[in-house]
Amino acid sequence: MKDLRSPLAKAKGLGASGDASHHFWVQRVSALAMIGLVIWICFSIAFLPEANYATVVAWLQSPLNGIITLLFVILSFYHAQLGLQVIIEDYVSSHSKRLFGILFIKFLSYFMMAAGVYAVIKITLGGH
Repeated sequence: MKDLRSPLAKAKGLGASGDASHHFWVQRVSALAMIGLVIWICFSIAFLPEANYATVVAWLQSPLNGIITLLFVILSFYHAQLGLQVIIEDYVSSHSKRLFGILFIKFLSYFMMAAGVYAVIKITLGGH
C-alpha cells in the first residue's frame, strides 16, 4: 500500500525526542506517587511497636499494608528505571553502549521488581 502522507507528516513526532514528553510526564507522575508511598512506608514502619521480624511480618500480612507495599516495590523500580534511562541517554554517546545500557537497566529493573513482588506476596500469604 502506498503511503500518501507528505514528508512533513511522516517526520512529525519522530524527531530526536521521539516520545520524550510521554517519558517526562510518566517520570513526574511516578515521582508524585512515590512521595505519598515513601511517606506512608516511613511512618508505618516507624510507628510499629517493635522492629523485629515477627512484627514486620504481621504488619505486612495486613491486606492494605501488603497491597501498598507491592505498589511501592513496583513503582520504585519503575521510577528508578525511567531515571537511569534518561541518564544513559544523556551521557552515553555510543549508540551500541547506550542501547546495551538501557536494555540492561530495563532487564535488571523488571527482574528486581518481580523478585520484590514475589517476596512481598510470599510473606503476605504466610510462606515466610
